[in-house]
Amino acid sequence: MSIQENYHKIKAQIPANVELVAVSKFHPVEKIQEVYDCGQKVFGENKVQELLTKVNELPADIQWHLIGHLQTNKVKYIAPFIDTIQSVDSEKILLEINKEAVKNNRKIKVLLQVKIAEEETKYGLEIAEAKEIFSNYLEHQYPNIEILGLMGMATFTDNKNQVKSEFLVLKSLFDELSTFRKLETLSMGMSDDFALAIECGSTSVRIGSAIFGVRNY
Repeated sequence: MSIQENYHKIKAQIPANVELVAVSKFHPVEKIQEVYDCGQKVFGENKVQELLTKVNELPADIQWHLIGHLQTNKVKYIAPFIDTIQSVDSEKILLEINKEAVKNNRKIKVLLQVKIAEEETKYGLEIAEAKEIFSNYLEHQYPNIEILGLMGMATFTDNKNQVKSEFLVLKSLFDELSTFRKLETLSMGMSDDFALAIECGSTSVRIGSAIFGVRNY
C-alpha cells in the first residue's frame, strides 16, 4: 500500500479523541510532506540533529514532538519552535528546558517519560521520581514548563498480557496525578501495540512504520 493508504487505514482505527503522532524519524521530507498533505499536522522525531534538518524544509504549521532521549546541550536548538517534548526523563533535563523556554519567552509543553518496561535499555523516570517532579511543578518550580501528561514505552515482547499490565501501570499513575491537576495526554502505543494502548486509556499514539513503512538502510 502507498503511504497515503497506510495513513488513512491507521486513522480509521484511531478514535477521534486520540491524537496521532506520525513518527517520521529516518524518513525524508518528501514522505513527511505526503502524510502532511493527507491532513496530518503532528509529527515526532527522535533526534535533534535530524529534526533541525527537516524543520525549515516543511510547512511551518507542523507541530513537532521530540520523542527520543534529549541531551541537555541540545535543548537550546529546539526551544524556539518545538511544540512538545515527550521524553522528559530526568529533572535535570526539565530544568534545562525551563531555562531555554525563559530565554525564548515561551512556555514549552512536555510529557514526563516514565519507565514501565522491564528492558534496561529504556529511558524514563521511576514512578516515585515522576511524582516528585509533578509535586514540584504544582509548587511552580518550573514556571515556563507546562506538563501535559505522561509518556511510556512497553517492553518489546509478543506477550500481550505483559504489555497490557505495563500500560495499566502508566494509566494508574496518570489518573493519580490527575486528581491533583487534570492531565490531558497519556502517550503510549506504537505501530505494533497502539490498539491495546488505546484500550488501556492512551490519548496519544506514536506511529511510524505502519504509516511510512520500514526504512531500508
